[in-house]
Amino acid sequence: MHILQSLSVANVAKVFSRLSTRLKTFGGRPSAPLGSRILTNHDDIFKHNMWDHVQWTEEDKEKARQKAKDNSCAQIPLNEQGKFYTEAHQYWDKFYEMHGDKFFKDRKWLFLEFPELLPLNTKIRDKSEILLPLESSIDLETRNHQHSCTTPCHRHAIDCQRACQGAALEINEDETQTSTFPGQPASHRILEVGCGMIRDHPDYDDSVCYAFVHDICEEMASFPFPSQSLDVILAVFVLSSIHPERIQGVVKRLSTYLKHGGIFLFRDYGRYDFAQLRFKKGRCLSENFYTRGDGTCVYFFTKEEVHALFSNAGLEEIQNLEDRRLQVNRGKKVAMHRVWMQSKYRKLDLPT
Repeated sequence: MHILQSLSVANVAKVFSRLSTRLKTFGGRPSAPLGSRILTNHDDIFKHNMWDHVQWTEEDKEKARQKAKDNSCAQIPLNEQGKFYTEAHQYWDKFYEMHGDKFFKDRKWLFLEFPELLPLNTKIRDKSEILLPLESSIDLETRNHQHSCTTPCHRHAIDCQRACQGAALEINEDETQTSTFPGQPASHRILEVGCGMIRDHPDYDDSVCYAFVHDICEEMASFPFPSQSLDVILAVFVLSSIHPERIQGVVKRLSTYLKHGGIFLFRDYGRYDFAQLRFKKGRCLSENFYTRGDGTCVYFFTKEEVHALFSNAGLEEIQNLEDRRLQVNRGKKVAMHRVWMQSKYRKLDLPT
């Protein structure tokens, strides 16, 4: 499912106010792309729920490699793997039926890490709109939907909608023109790729959103908007749910819809994340690709793989980070190494 949103924006000033303490670099971008809570004294480990920029020791790395080797040594037989691809949509449908929107958390970090979601030099006026083709992502820690990947569905779309409510962003095109595709009147178009049931969300407003279902793994499927029409594509914990052999094709197809100068924003699981290491034997489909007990699947990326995916699609690197954090359960006195990838890639401008 996909969503296109036309938002009236009154809280956008509040958003900018909250961002102001971090927007210290050129172009209004955050000076620190990730968190700044650094663990300098190991005795303080249980004082907070999360520590940023964690450095792994050689022992940590070796333990992680060994755990991944152990839980992937017995792979699911090939003749039993087909259902995880052909019936992926059924597994995700059951997931949503069971959990509803309980995994859709407020993404307070979204506009801090990806300020590109809001146009630069935005002028605020009383009544104006911005159309956003948005999608969704899901989460236990950050679990996603795989099969219908072009859907501005859940939490992210609603977060964008709320962020833009109140004072409205400047639109360059004539607002009265006849639209030939969803979001055409907007000067800043965002497609969020994900999965979920955003139409059922109480904050979903079909006067400002356009939600549609689309399988981004289907090579011949067409989008309801033309190529080179998007300013931003957002994929947060989505690509990891696709079979690794199909991810490159998905990135290439999506990238064709970016304008020259448009940006692809990406965040997903990194290699040896705690979510990978806790898999039991017998859940591995292929190297670093697993299926959960509910039938949904997940892949764990490296920086090198992420760079290859986007550079092979003709995009240039702006940012490609490995976000290593230490997540702490203070009640149980347990510390978990989290590894997430966060990247930004731009479609090259046309030569002048």
